[in-house]
Amino acid sequence: MRALVRPATRPYVCPSCQLGRLSARRRFASASTPSSASPEIYDVVCVGGGPAGLGLLAALRATPATSKLKVALVETQDLQKARSWSLDAQHYSNRVSSLTPSSVSFLQKIGVWDHVDTARVQPYQEMQVWDGETGSRITFDWSMETSPFEDLRTVATMTENSNLVRALLSRIAESGDENLSIFSNTTVSSIANGSDIPDGPDLSAWPVLSLAPTTSSSSAPPPKQIAARLLVGADGINSPVRRFADISTSGWDYDRHGVVATLSLSDLDPVHSTPNIKTAFQRFLPALGGPIALLPLPNNTASLVWSTTVANAAYLKSLPPRAFIATVNAAFRLSMTDLTYMLRMERPSATSPTSTDSSSTVDPHEDELTWRLQYTPQPRKPSQLPPLVTGVQEGSVASFPLRFRHASSYISPRVALVGDAAHVIHPLAGQGLNLGLGDVAALAQTVEYAATHGMDAGDLLTLERYAGERFATNAKIGGACDVLHKLYNVPGNGPVAWARSFGLDVIDAVPFVKGLLMRGAQ
Repeated sequence: MRALVRPATRPYVCPSCQLGRLSARRRFASASTPSSASPEIYDVVCVGGGPAGLGLLAALRATPATSKLKVALVETQDLQKARSWSLDAQHYSNRVSSLTPSSVSFLQKIGVWDHVDTARVQPYQEMQVWDGETGSRITFDWSMETSPFEDLRTVATMTENSNLVRALLSRIAESGDENLSIFSNTTVSSIANGSDIPDGPDLSAWPVLSLAPTTSSSSAPPPKQIAARLLVGADGINSPVRRFADISTSGWDYDRHGVVATLSLSDLDPVHSTPNIKTAFQRFLPALGGPIALLPLPNNTASLVWSTTVANAAYLKSLPPRAFIATVNAAFRLSMTDLTYMLRMERPSATSPTSTDSSSTVDPHEDELTWRLQYTPQPRKPSQLPPLVTGVQEGSVASFPLRFRHASSYISPRVALVGDAAHVIHPLAGQGLNLGLGDVAALAQTVEYAATHGMDAGDLLTLERYAGERFATNAKIGGACDVLHKLYNVPGNGPVAWARSFGLDVIDAVPFVKGLLMRGAQ
């Protein structure tokens, strides 16, 4: 299969690009105007070397119809470090994702899963979700015995983002370097429409990128120019590609932070006989700004994601390990009143948040938790609570702001957006990366369709196929997460709390309805 770039000196220009030539030229720039040297032409250029951008390259290289296209990826970070990433079996990154079976199936299809270190991934088959104020609960069990659909066996698979990125890079390297360029440690200094090259192709409607190394020096080479038949923005929430395409976004900041950490769990698990728990736990804490979730990892470890107020996040990050562990255990076991009190306790000043407290004295937070648990009713079934947290990995406690963003369009002439460049959602459902991989799968299929039918992959009419498949789906899931966040941020026992509790109880009591939700999560 030959590349989509036409050898003729006057190639076909699609109608949408003809219109683009007559309108004001698009431009993103953070440096001087590019030089007049003829750019190197690529079929697909992807800006952003995260899971979404690398996933697109891996998908294009894995499909016969698109494997010979001339493609490039531009990433500001050092991808060599990502290729050589390694941690011992007892330590895990605090940047993890929950991959749905559909995402895992896509990664298997394009040959990436063969390169994932499966000893560092953890599938889980059950979820325990409950309201911290009313106690209403819903249990999702994908095990063979209780699932209403026999083909459902796994809720999701937990993996570190670094493990996935390393696998994607390995798969891309395995495909060979023919017609492939990866610009690591490289920034996009400007994007502008090209020009009509004498005795060459007319690039006046094509995005032309000026690339420069991220480290500046007096001997640095001049910016390299590349032109893209199709420019893909996988460059995050502040996407320069999106700005170049003049695509607006709508959304808001939640005034909440997500606190993450890697935790060690009690070796004595009264519920599970295996060393790895296979249940995810999520408790909504309306009075404290959001839910707390404990997601299983191998070797009796787990990933914490606690959505809370900015002040609470700062408090949690300031706690020494023993106080932090006690507070996390309290968040799954104490009443809202008791937990709120613990989050207002004076911070211990003897140790730093990441140091090891070897003192034999009882930590005030531990002492408070022990005392309050004596007077706090607990679920009858031990399986409804996670194992006790016994340790926190040094340096793993961090936080990030929570936002909602959605682009007004995913496409523009010769431009497509994927992942966080197109949408950013609340993490309470763990769907962020899955939506990005869904974008990648759909866009790769669109490019494949164009290649097999002699179409221009950058033509707006071609890209409508991708936008039509993903825009509504992502808007629906992002909107649902936004509604859930707002619904579970109404504290107290009023009508809203009653309604959400009633909904949980009804869904939990009707297997067919619960089964439909389980299937939809796949």
